[in-house]
Amino acid sequence: MAHKAGFVNILGKPNVGKSTLMNALVGEKLSIITSKAQTTRHRIMGIVNSDDFQIVYSDTPGILDPHYKLHESMMKNVESAMLDADVFIYICEAGEKAASNNIIDKLKRTEVPVLFLINKIDLSDQPAVEEKMKQWQEILPKAEIIPISALLPFNLEKVLDNIIIHLPESPPFFPKDELSDKTMRFFVSEIIREKILTGYQKEVPYSAEVVVEEYKEDDKITRIRALIFVARESQKAIILGHQGNAIKKVGTNARTDIEEFLDKKVYLELFVKVSKDWRNNERQLKRFGYE
Repeated sequence: MAHKAGFVNILGKPNVGKSTLMNALVGEKLSIITSKAQTTRHRIMGIVNSDDFQIVYSDTPGILDPHYKLHESMMKNVESAMLDADVFIYICEAGEKAASNNIIDKLKRTEVPVLFLINKIDLSDQPAVEEKMKQWQEILPKAEIIPISALLPFNLEKVLDNIIIHLPESPPFFPKDELSDKTMRFFVSEIIREKILTGYQKEVPYSAEVVVEEYKEDDKITRIRALIFVARESQKAIILGHQGNAIKKVGTNARTDIEEFLDKKVYLELFVKVSKDWRNNERQLKRFGYE
């Protein structure tokens, strides 16, 4: 049997379950998951290997109308995912109205196989899901429509089977022992940012970015120094909290998850800095790893 390999790019609106789906398909928590929109900012690859195939999944930011240069960079990640896919996955919620958007219109015209996943069917009923499948099939007649629950998970075996069918014959693109194209520093920064997203309200989580400034591995412990950047002094005060209690909680929760991810003891230091209006500052965005 010839070896298969290809890029499977996951698209969809914010909060429809793209990151939950990729983590479930990869079997590792690579993308952070919160109930807030715009949680995923980068294009994150997760790699699944077997003797006969290699699947390179890409989790992409949710499709949105840009309000900052940061958003423009996020949407460039979506646009790049439209160019190099061997299989597209478009995911929507069961309760989402069946209607075209810019990405759907591009998927109508593509010759690349499209798997259209209706997620969160556990929150709906069978007649409603069947009607939604019919509506989406009319919009995307060439797509394979599959109802799923990424969280439970349900029907993901069918998704995987369809992916493997459509993968082209190819040698692997990455070494077989790799899990992602991202570095440990990246995953550490994302774990910290997840705790900020879940620990603060309103605009503060969206105005925060995390940079791992120092990452040193010893035999028994990994020492990490990370900077949390915010856009205003008032946001810095909120991140720190009264007598530093808020940032201590972020640090404790993040350290627990980082230790689980690395399977090693971690010493974590967090500091907060203000970088005014960084979401519209191209130099700072490049420093933070955005195109």
